[in-house]
Amino acid sequence: YNLESKANDQIEFSAGWGQTGVIGKLSLKFTNFSIKNLLNPKSFKGIIPQGDGQTFTISAQTNARYYQQYSISFYDPWFGGKRPNSFQFSAYYSRQTGIESSFLSRSYNSLYNNSLYGGYWGNSYLGNSYYDDYYQNAYENALDPNKSLQMIGVSFGFGKRLEWPDDYFTFMAELGYQAYILKNWEYLYYMQNGTSHSFTLGLTLGRSSIDNPIYTRRGSQFTLSAQFTPPYSLFSKKDYKSLYESSSRADREELYRWIEYYKIKFKSRVYTPLNNSEKYTLVLMGRADFGLLGSYNKYKQTPFETFHVGGDGMTGSYTYATETIGLRGYDNGDLTPYSDGRAYTRFSMELHFPFLLQPSSTIYGLAFVEGGNAWTSLENFNPFSLKRSAGVGVRIFLPMIGLMGIDWAYGFDKVQGEKGGGHFHFILGQEF
Repeated sequence: YNLESKANDQIEFSAGWGQTGVIGKLSLKFTNFSIKNLLNPKSFKGIIPQGDGQTFTISAQTNARYYQQYSISFYDPWFGGKRPNSFQFSAYYSRQTGIESSFLSRSYNSLYNNSLYGGYWGNSYLGNSYYDDYYQNAYENALDPNKSLQMIGVSFGFGKRLEWPDDYFTFMAELGYQAYILKNWEYLYYMQNGTSHSFTLGLTLGRSSIDNPIYTRRGSQFTLSAQFTPPYSLFSKKDYKSLYESSSRADREELYRWIEYYKIKFKSRVYTPLNNSEKYTLVLMGRADFGLLGSYNKYKQTPFETFHVGGDGMTGSYTYATETIGLRGYDNGDLTPYSDGRAYTRFSMELHFPFLLQPSSTIYGLAFVEGGNAWTSLENFNPFSLKRSAGVGVRIFLPMIGLMGIDWAYGFDKVQGEKGGGHFHFILGQEF
């Protein structure tokens, strides 16, 4: 067959404003890349070689002063050209800068003093005393270059389609390395200075039988993943209890020089059509997720790779080397305010109804109920103790931009002493 490839490359440019000023993002995604034709100019279409169905992505996100992140990734779904085995490579660098302690002290003092005269702390918090000081007194100019967190990471992965239990199963193995470079980073309780390293082995078993990745009518997706570091503390003769209880900076740096942990996650989605119309199919989607972060030694728990639960699920601003998990109806990170979540669970039901299903654009609405929670220790993990929410939203898919959307959700339960209430959440990129 004589086939002509369909243009499906994507460019993303976005800008927003937050507590640290304007932040911009630029991302380029090439979906029919050909690395073997880099030296063959005849295969170029524009500035890149094409023809092998590989995916090459490069992105940058920065506001120049507080936050910078750069990443590059490559994915070959047909590695070697003979079998549907996949290969992937990714690398990234990020840097975050802290806030002056004196500025934060002024903010809290202003809050406290005004609460004394205002009579009720809650009114002062929601009124002018906090937000005027937080936003109008130049938060974005309170940069402290002596506080920083830098992260460097690289990973290689190899995947394979399986024929058992059925043809929908895949298996992926991945090797990764990460370095965390901290300088006076007081936002982490366990460690503020030094360099930590981690070598990880990740294993992922997945099954996907969905009929369409954009507007899915039927099928299911399941992913079970496990990530491990070597258990250094099991064969080391160091006294980790003494290192943990010590207030010495050198002992803390030694304790976390090599990070160790195991991380287990399960994610699932099931799609059920509610009518027989192929054009305007109503779909009920059910989701159940959970994650656990454990340690081999209770005195050597990792300060990184924890779960940051709540909000829109976008990485956004400071997440301090954690994994961001969305829970609509609550502020970002509300369920783990100190980024120390070591277990989480999330359940949701969504009703999808299409407005426009065309190759050039897809638009559909949704209504949902959701519940989830996070815990700072595995001992307290209770998957039936949930923070609940409900809401509505819309999704738009454009080939040159990808998936984007907006949700309005209302949180019914109290977190940190306050009810979640109404929230708008913006979605950019595929959710899972």
